Amino acid sequence: MVESKYGKYVIKDAIVEGKFAPRIVLEGDKHIDGANYTMIYNCITEPFLMIEHAHSHDYDQFLCFIGGNPADVGDFGAEVELYLDGEKITITSTTIFHIPKGLVHCPLNFKRIDKPIVF
Repeated sequence: MVESKYGKYVIKDAIVEGKFAPRIVLEGDKHIDGANYTMIYNCITEPFLMIEHAHSHDYDQFLCFIGGNPADVGDFGAEVELYLDGEKITITSTTIFHIPKGLVHCPLNFKRIDKPIVF
């Protein structure tokens, strides 16, 4: 890429090793000076317990469960269990959760994966 005054906004070093496939991890100040965020993109290809214990954060979070077919992100071939404040929610379709700061969430269990999904 040709250097420009906008080059500082271009991130090309965000691919890291993942459990099932390479994943993308963007972390605040590491990639953009002064930024306060984290974004992680995972490809999930088989069942597993990702997070065992309930916890909360002092920041808002968005958890996105998306069908892995880029031509049809609604094609969701999985069953995922997410607990919010002790209540189990079963996810069987493309879903996005807003987790406000302080809300206790997890465990997070990818129970059934019939085809890859994006988390």
